[in-house]
Amino acid sequence: MAVNLYDTAYGLETAIRQSDEYRHLQEAYTEVNKDPQAKQMFDQFRQMQMNLQQKQMMGQNISEQEVQQAQSTVALVQQNQKIAKLMEAEQRMSMVIGELNKIIMKPLEDLYGNM
Repeated sequence: MAVNLYDTAYGLETAIRQSDEYRHLQEAYTEVNKDPQAKQMFDQFRQMQMNLQQKQMMGQNISEQEVQQAQSTVALVQQNQKIAKLMEAEQRMSMVIGELNKIIMKPLEDLYGNM
């Protein structure tokens, strides 16, 4: 009997949406978005993050000044309790996704790992 991988994937999507980790992430995100000051700080932080990631992907060097600015921005946004809670929830969700990815990739790892 053939397995439809897409049906399984959509089932996993539903399970993720119903998970405690996702629910906590959603609640934290809503709290940040309800607070104009926190939302502005978080949006600026995300923009800085995306700019640095884009530079890395394009092979551009990130200056020491940019690194220091990023570190001070992280320290500043983490002082906001709502943003700190959101970042913590993001990290937990990211860990779950990483663990799920390891499980999904296991058959290929088993196959190619034996060569």
